[in-house]
Amino acid sequence: MNAPHTLSRRVFLRASGVSLALPFLDAMMPRGWAAATAPQPRRMICICASLGIHGPLFFPTVTGRDYKESPYLETLKDHRDDFTVFSGFAHPGNEAGGHSSELTFLTAAQNPQLPGFRNTVSVDQFVAEKLAIATRFPSLILGTSNSNISINRNGVVLPADIKPSKVFAKLFLEGSPEEIKREESRLAEGRSVLDAVGDQAQRLGREVGASDRDKLNEYFTSVREMERRLEAMQAWSRKPKPKVDVPVPGDVQNAADVIAKIDTLFDLIPLALQTDSTRVVTFYVSGDDYVLPLPGVSMGQHALSHHGQDPEKLDQLRRVEDAIMKSFGGLLRKLKANQEGGESVLRNSTVLFGSNLGNASSHSTDNLPIILAGGGYKHGQHLVVAPRGDLKNHAPLSNLFVNMLQNMGIETDKFGTSTGTVTGLETT
Repeated sequence: MNAPHTLSRRVFLRASGVSLALPFLDAMMPRGWAAATAPQPRRMICICASLGIHGPLFFPTVTGRDYKESPYLETLKDHRDDFTVFSGFAHPGNEAGGHSSELTFLTAAQNPQLPGFRNTVSVDQFVAEKLAIATRFPSLILGTSNSNISINRNGVVLPADIKPSKVFAKLFLEGSPEEIKREESRLAEGRSVLDAVGDQAQRLGREVGASDRDKLNEYFTSVREMERRLEAMQAWSRKPKPKVDVPVPGDVQNAADVIAKIDTLFDLIPLALQTDSTRVVTFYVSGDDYVLPLPGVSMGQHALSHHGQDPEKLDQLRRVEDAIMKSFGGLLRKLKANQEGGESVLRNSTVLFGSNLGNASSHSTDNLPIILAGGGYKHGQHLVVAPRGDLKNHAPLSNLFVNMLQNMGIETDKFGTSTGTVTGLETT
């Protein structure tokens, strides 16, 4: 039998006018290198359903690995060994947050409902800062509306990309020569401004005392970091984008068809990760009051979330949230089906799914519905993280964020209001 030959890194699959660039495969390595395969990049996906997920249909009643699927987890039963479901998480200081708590779902900042509130950096953007120059896009921020939960270090909400066609173009379509030239010029102008400010700051540093010099050194560091980012952005602007000549996805014309929006954007996430266009993705399902075009649904989602235990509202709410859970299951399936270096993209991607509300009907932020999938963890369990199993005595959700950060290779033992890490959540 002939030895397998080495494939070119730029192998394409072509059929019926469609061309798809392959991800990195074992066969693309020179013969004899298989035993020294470099580890695949680690990724993070954070998904928030801002109108909550009805707890009695979400949380299992039994803990451990022998739990029985709740109605919503029954939707995900094909992926049972790919995720862990948690009970007992909350964000300290968000007890009165209500809908404002969506702003702090990924930051853990306290008291978002108070005047003068200033947010902190979200966990996704914290990772994006660390990986800023590793990929063309430090993060991909998606959503069903322009609102979002990604917060930069200045406490500013970052806008979401909501149109699949524009996301596809951003990831995979080259701009015209004129557009590329304008982008390079814009980046060059940014560099020149930083250079000028840096020169002035250095001159000033020779004229001030030690205390001010320390402050200026911190400033120099931030200037140099920005310069490195701009250099990386300039380099990326000159590199061709990945070639995935699949049809550009159509935009969902019906604003109320939230599930179609989710599914179409979810289709792009595996492509973005597998082409290493980004390693951080955030997805926000916003709290609008559209009447979703689903069988048996005649009321807006926000009105349904305030069900007050009304049986008719609960029945319709279940139909809406079950559809969201099915969409999430579809994303897990796509991530698991895509292979790289002998592993699935899901194994290399830590996926957080949950909500900032534990009970949307009462605006409660207690006992948040949380799932963690992928990431190489030992899944297939229901973990109660509240101390002594008391669901009124919650564990900080930031503890899970620390686990996620460490799994991304970031050396830290603190984020937000964390008090440690999650006991019982182990990697394989």
